[in-house]
Amino acid sequence: MSLSPSPLQLRVVQACTLNPLIRMLRLRADDGSDLPAYAAGAHVRVRVDLPDGVQDWRHYSLVNLVAQPGATDAPTEYLIAVRKEADGRGGSVFMHDSVAEGQLLNVEPPHNDFPLHGGAGRAVLLAGGIGVTPLVSMAAQRRALGLPVRLHYAGRSRDTMAFLPELQALLGEALQVHADAEHGAPLDITAVLDACQPSDQLYVCGPQAMLDAVLSQTRQLGWEAARVHFELFGAPLAEAGDQAFTVELAQSGQCWTVAADQTILECLIAHGCDPLFDCKRGECGVCSTVVIEGEVEHRDYFLSAAEKAQGHVMQICISRAKGARLVLDL
Repeated sequence: MSLSPSPLQLRVVQACTLNPLIRMLRLRADDGSDLPAYAAGAHVRVRVDLPDGVQDWRHYSLVNLVAQPGATDAPTEYLIAVRKEADGRGGSVFMHDSVAEGQLLNVEPPHNDFPLHGGAGRAVLLAGGIGVTPLVSMAAQRRALGLPVRLHYAGRSRDTMAFLPELQALLGEALQVHADAEHGAPLDITAVLDACQPSDQLYVCGPQAMLDAVLSQTRQLGWEAARVHFELFGAPLAEAGDQAFTVELAQSGQCWTVAADQTILECLIAHGCDPLFDCKRGECGVCSTVVIEGEVEHRDYFLSAAEKAQGHVMQICISRAKGARLVLDL
């Protein structure tokens, strides 16, 4: 059971291509009324039609470029940007190829798992690709409040990166752009971290490889976990060598096979179960499930190292069995 407030019916009043990979959509209520407020880092969920005929929901960060206090307190529109993933499940393809100006979309009100935090230090924002979208709003909010901010924006090439002119106007020298094609290598994360001050707060949004590298290095450098805030863009990657395994639900005795390319959550939903979940990325903790028997391959970003070592609970949206069988308290 997804945590789903009643959706809004919003009209696509503008749909434009920012570059070959990214499409921007501007959404408003038909009566022009104010939409629910949000703060930097928030996202909405949009209902999409998948190629197999199933309807599902996709998260899209809300983009705000207006550096004025209260700019998102009573917005009349939501702005989102969608990167087309040709090898995905089809949600982004639907948003690119099937959604047109004038169309109504079902949109859940904003939810924020990635908020800005207070403190005396600078907000250091680290974006990878389309992961820039929540950080755009963070940069605007910091500018609106007159607080220090720096954005490191990495992408494969400038022609696939969104909002570069707007960010340059907003941030000036506080924007550092890294295009792999120009530098011949990915962004040097070590250099970014070395330039941070002890009072700085780090906000990271990007692909799994970037997030894993940042978390690994900040741990090695002894950063307090409370200084590192993150959101994973896109679904976590399947890993080579993943095998099918059996999952048993202790409360009902039902037993099914989780395929090598399937999550436990997907398996349960396919068999008519209605488990709690939200992010599907192992970040929010909503799908935490007690493990009665079996060893867990933890892949989430929610549980602490100690909790993972104990093996008593797992995130069924992403983590798997190390062996052939898991028994869950469901």
